[in-house]
Amino acid sequence: MPKVLRIINRFNLGGISYNVSYLSRYMPAQYETLLIGGPEEKGEESSLYIPHSMGLEPMVIEEMRRSINPLQDYFAYRRIKKIIREFKPDIVHTHASKAGAIGRLAALHCGVPVIVHTFHGHVFSGYFGRTVTGIFKTIERYLARRSKAIVAISDKQKNELCEIHRVCDPKKTTVIPLGFDLDRFSQNQTEKRNSFRSKYKIEDGVIAIGIIGRLAPIKNHFLFIDAIEHAAKQSARTFKAFIIGDGDTRASLEEHIKTKNSSIQALFVFTSWIKEVDWALAGLDLVCLTSKNEGTPVSLIEAQAASRFVITTNVGGIKDILHPGCGFLSENGDDATYKKNLLYSIEHFEELNARAGTASAEVTERFSYKRLCRDMDALYIKLMQK
Repeated sequence: MPKVLRIINRFNLGGISYNVSYLSRYMPAQYETLLIGGPEEKGEESSLYIPHSMGLEPMVIEEMRRSINPLQDYFAYRRIKKIIREFKPDIVHTHASKAGAIGRLAALHCGVPVIVHTFHGHVFSGYFGRTVTGIFKTIERYLARRSKAIVAISDKQKNELCEIHRVCDPKKTTVIPLGFDLDRFSQNQTEKRNSFRSKYKIEDGVIAIGIIGRLAPIKNHFLFIDAIEHAAKQSARTFKAFIIGDGDTRASLEEHIKTKNSSIQALFVFTSWIKEVDWALAGLDLVCLTSKNEGTPVSLIEAQAASRFVITTNVGGIKDILHPGCGFLSENGDDATYKKNLLYSIEHFEELNARAGTASAEVTERFSYKRLCRDMDALYIKLMQK
């Protein structure tokens, strides 16, 4: 029975937690998997309820933290080496940057035969200056050479990793899209919609526009706020804007909203984290994303599964996951086009959501966790045979 040690950065609410949980729970029975990762950070919601709901008992590595801290990172490295020696995995599969660096180094030094890393996103643009980014690229190139396989979650991401940033060999880089249990996003929508809109006192005829995710600089929620303000000044339709999530930039976002006039301020609702995203999407009419950089944003996959039209920036693997006709794309930095797209979507949201609804079943199948597990099983078999 092959043993897999699966390592995640931290157990914070987001798509990575779902994917590592599905892979730990639903891979074929011959695999024995141990899932480990760091705890959530301040301002984040713990995601441990996700693996727990699947009958998993992950191991939390308290030393594994989001920020770079050489001493703490060394303690995390030692802890993971100890786990590897005790568990004796045939495969170490790391997910995202911090886990990828510390976990792969530990696996290398322990002589693990198969080392795999999944890039759920990358920090090669939009995060750091040129010097720091260069250091990270050098580290990733070294680790990629020592890994048996690299997993990219979209064709565009593979192109960025292999051709643009040149951190991976395309011959050892496999594209495996993310996978989720998306059936719930199309089930009981009327009941969920009525419940959500009742809780937030959304009257009939009011368009609910939401943006879902961590409140962080890279997510660029300031553009969302300014686009809502622009639409309010141009459109006669009535709408509310829901910022779903929490994080470091919440206070500055709230201050930014306070610079607007009172009628604009009244449009915004901060909900903090909502675990039942299917419930929230049923209540929303349009879904936005304003990121400067992304891997494959789960919120947009879920929105399409819920038959919601999306307005997004064209970054990371978004173009690869957006079904034709299900959303508007604008280039990063082109704020004028983003605002124009949002305004048009508000004016025509009924027609646009009807169009998005025709693609819901296809999106649900394409990003199924069952397909994810089949693809990963095929990769593992190929690597172990080598």
